[in-house]
Amino acid sequence: MPAVPPPAPGQDAVAQTAAVAVLLIGPAGAGKTTVARHWADTRRVPTAHISLDDVREWVRSGFADPQSGWNDHSEAQYRLARRTCGFAARNFLANGISCILDDAVFPDRPVVGLGGWKRHVGPGLLPVVLLPGLEVVLERNAERSGNRRLSDEEVARIHGRMAGWYGSGLPIIDNSQQDVTTTARLLDDVVARALAGPPGW
Repeated sequence: MPAVPPPAPGQDAVAQTAAVAVLLIGPAGAGKTTVARHWADTRRVPTAHISLDDVREWVRSGFADPQSGWNDHSEAQYRLARRTCGFAARNFLANGISCILDDAVFPDRPVVGLGGWKRHVGPGLLPVVLLPGLEVVLERNAERSGNRRLSDEEVARIHGRMAGWYGSGLPIIDNSQQDVTTTARLLDDVVARALAGPPGW
C-alpha cells in the first residue's frame, strides 16, 4: 500500500475543524479503539468516540459473549448496539459534534456491514480501514484480556477477511510501523481529502 500523500494546503485545517462522522474499520488488534480515542481527544473541535464494543457491553445480565460463538442472540445484541451507535452519531452531528465509531466490518457482508452503518449514521459517513499486518495484529491481540481477547485462529480468520477491502476504493491505513499519534495524523489526512472531494464510496 503506497504511503498516504500529504493533504493539499488548507486541507489539514478542514480535517481538524469540520463536523464529520468517521467509521474506523479493522480486525481485532488493529488498534481501532486506541486510534479512535486519540483522534477524538486531539481534534480542535468537539469530537466523540463511540465504541461499538463498549455499547454492546452495556448489556450486563444476559450478555451474549461472541467468544462463545455467534448465534441469534449475539447477532441481535450486535444489531441493537449498532443502531444505538448510529443514533448517538446522528445526535452528536446534529449538535455540531464530530464522532468516530469503530467496528470490525467485513467487506463480504456489504448489506449488514458498511451498508448498515450508512443507514444508521447517514450517507456522509466516512469509512476508513485500519489494517496492519497479521503478525502485528496477533501480537496486539495477545496483550488483550477478558472477552476482547480472541484466539489466534479467530484473529487470523478475521484478518484474512479484512484483506477483501483492498481494491474496494476505501482508504486503507497500514499502521504496522506507525505509533498512535502518526496513525491519527494519517487519519486526519484521509478525512481532509474526503471532505475536499467526497469519494463515491
